[in-house]
Amino acid sequence: MIARSFGVRSFSLSRNLKTFPPLKFGISKSSFHLCRNSSSASKSQENENNAVHQLGVIGAGQMGLGIAFVAAKVAELPVKIFDANPKQIEKSLAFLDTLIEKDIAKNRIRREQANAIKSRINPANDISAFASLDFVIEAVPENIDLKRKVFSELDQVVKPDAILATNTSSISITKIAAATKRPENIIGMHFMNPVPVMELIEIIPGLATSCDTIEKTQSLAKAMGKTCTQSQDVPGFIANRLLIPYINEAVIVLEQGIATPKDIDTTMKLGTNIPMGPLRLADFIGLDTCLAIMKVLHQEIGDTKYRPAVLLQKYVDAGWLGMKEV
Repeated sequence: MIARSFGVRSFSLSRNLKTFPPLKFGISKSSFHLCRNSSSASKSQENENNAVHQLGVIGAGQMGLGIAFVAAKVAELPVKIFDANPKQIEKSLAFLDTLIEKDIAKNRIRREQANAIKSRINPANDISAFASLDFVIEAVPENIDLKRKVFSELDQVVKPDAILATNTSSISITKIAAATKRPENIIGMHFMNPVPVMELIEIIPGLATSCDTIEKTQSLAKAMGKTCTQSQDVPGFIANRLLIPYINEAVIVLEQGIATPKDIDTTMKLGTNIPMGPLRLADFIGLDTCLAIMKVLHQEIGDTKYRPAVLLQKYVDAGWLGMKEV
């Protein structure tokens, strides 16, 4: 007899899946393999081996600044941040002051802590300043050619054992890694927006990513106070493979005149007990980002169900990008 509901006792997706052993999954050049913690080394030695002492961030937009802020505040790491547009650096550092003052006003940190956080974040004039760093996180716009260019340049600058992570929300880690001569040190580290608020980081190994790289990335995420999930290197990974098509469908519902934006968001918010409707969420993410991810899903998977909504493309063409306009 087939159960009529996913949630009934006889069948539940969340309860009946096989329990996997507590392993870290990595990918070797030849085949999948499992990454286990070494039993020979002490816990303190293992933590020291995985420790990041200096962090670099490429891209000083909303995501890049958020990553730098959390790294400096929670992990207490010195951070160098670079952006090809000097004015963006100035804008971001000004916004950093706003974030810190809000934390002080809400009694989350004291003034001396705020000063320490600010002292840990320093702008870089060019990526040559990243030469001695242990770990670099790229947070530039969602464009494969741009990301490959950034990684190719970083590969020639940073030390041989440095790890390069991309904050891509949908692009293949393997494709990005192919622009370097160190694919084993390349990994996806997908932060959620806004970084200071959202607890999750998706970890995405590429085809050649080493177990050591995975473990060091997980260690950094933990030091930043985040919870990790791990996905295979497929378009959209976990979060955006589920979320962005949902947002896209909401835009199609609006496009077809089925309901108003208010009714769409209210229905999903109150009817499914989520904190925010899909259209408002799209505004926070940025409509250009939503469109870019939908295009990756459509092109890479090839299924027409991932075709971007015409109205979404029109809004982006018009420069109506959501909260980015504010």
